[in-house]
Amino acid sequence: MPLYMDVHHKVDGLTADAVHGAHQRDLEVQEKYGVRYEKYWFDEASGKVFCLVHAPDAESAAAVHREAHGLVADEITEVHEGS
Repeated sequence: MPLYMDVHHKVDGLTADAVHGAHQRDLEVQEKYGVRYEKYWFDEASGKVFCLVHAPDAESAAAVHREAHGLVADEITEVHEGS
């Protein structure tokens, strides 16, 4: 299944607890779309969030965020893992 990195450029009021909660909601919804959210990274100071996700396509990955919490990514890019 393709691997994607999504980027949220500025999430207002971002905190570690808030991004953790959003990720947990993604996990609750993901199966419905055939998606598997793997990991996330964030920077509270800038409000940036990065999510790594296996999905059939970028729209399926976006649909999970849309339903789970409404914070749809600004960019979704297919990526390939290196060593």
